[in-house]
Amino acid sequence: MPAELQFPRSDSRPSDPGPPDPVRSLAIASWCARRGWPVHPLAPGRKTPAANCGHCRMNRHAPEVCTCHPAGRWCHGFHAATLDQDRIHQWWGTRPEFGVGVSCGPAGLVVIDIDAHPVGPPTRDRILPGIPIADHIDLTGLANGFHTLGVLAALRGCPSPADDASTLRVRTPSGGLHVWYRVGDGRSWMSSVGSHQGRALAWQIDIRAHGSYIIAPGTTTKDGTYQPVGATRTPAPLPLWLAQELQRTGHLPAAHIPAPRPVPPRAQQAVYAAGGGRSRVERLLAGVLAPVTACGEVAEGAGFSDALNRAAFTLGGLVAGGRIPRERAEEALYETAAAARPGQERRIEQIVRSGLSAGLNKPLYGNGRGA
Repeated sequence: MPAELQFPRSDSRPSDPGPPDPVRSLAIASWCARRGWPVHPLAPGRKTPAANCGHCRMNRHAPEVCTCHPAGRWCHGFHAATLDQDRIHQWWGTRPEFGVGVSCGPAGLVVIDIDAHPVGPPTRDRILPGIPIADHIDLTGLANGFHTLGVLAALRGCPSPADDASTLRVRTPSGGLHVWYRVGDGRSWMSSVGSHQGRALAWQIDIRAHGSYIIAPGTTTKDGTYQPVGATRTPAPLPLWLAQELQRTGHLPAAHIPAPRPVPPRAQQAVYAAGGGRSRVERLLAGVLAPVTACGEVAEGAGFSDALNRAAFTLGGLVAGGRIPRERAEEALYETAAAARPGQERRIEQIVRSGLSAGLNKPLYGNGRGA
């Protein structure tokens, strides 16, 4: 096999590429836009979006009503993504140090983000969600997303997407791989993170789709360059078997049915006992998660870890007190945190798990007091 098609070992790192090339960043952004992939700036040398303008940081608001977008500015991360070549030349021409992000939903992309983090596997039920792994099966050597995706593909009698030379694949500086696929059915395929208890395909496999972004091939961060693998530069259609797996694991809502996930009857009774119903739950969630949401208005800092930990602890207490279903609390935590800090899913999962566990030991009841 040619060297350029060999996958890196999980502990490998590309050599230091040196400082980003300003001309190259503009060329990458223009190249992506010509292929119909809306682009937005990333903070210099980082994987996170460029910071909002001062006005938007001081006056919090939804991306949909931001006045920066009609004026041609880049606030609110992937919400500002554009195909406009004039705007692209303006953005990267004035800030050539910016990296390039691609907004997956508007681009019609589903990207399989294969991680190779040196951490131990989770419990067996979270390695391949929805697929039981019996206790007698030896998991020795299962170390990363390359392995879990390979096992899933083998179970379905298909080759692993990691080996799919027919589509665009991008090696990441951490030793992982982004496998790009295109979808043309107009449906909003949904993103997910690893193997948390909400939507998930497999351990150490993230899905970048609607509501998230992917780093463009050729982009350089402080950790290295996102390097295309092989000669293919065009995403292939999403394989049918993989689409079926994504649908099975909750990555595609039923058409025209905006129904929430079912809540167990006992949880429903606890939540609705005092009246107020779903709107009350959503108001509680919005209030608790507001500091986490606010962190998304700036690219770095803002005390994100502390804000997320406090929110997880509080929601754990509300779950223990019967005021919010646990599944809804976890889902809201992961989605809000991932929107505020895309690309930091491992860190988010650790914080949420720890904060929730602590909060579950401190119930918060209807009068606002603990046990």
